[in-house]
Amino acid sequence: MAAETPDEQPARPALRILDASATPEEVAAVVAVLSALGGGDEAPAPRRRPEWSSPARAVRRPLAHGPGAWRASSLP
Repeated sequence: MAAETPDEQPARPALRILDASATPEEVAAVVAVLSALGGGDEAPAPRRRPEWSSPARAVRRPLAHGPGAWRASSLP
């Protein structure tokens, strides 16, 4: 072990068992639950979906009605 310098403080334990009668299986269960909760690195930012693959492109525009509607129906 490395010797501590006066400026360094000893690291505090991340988990401290207060019940002396806790079995190793109980401690392992608590550690497993806490490690499953995460809390480590931040989740990466969600990538933006390109517009060409947007689900909104599959939705049909409403059909025009009124004079000239037949012509407007084939225009983009």
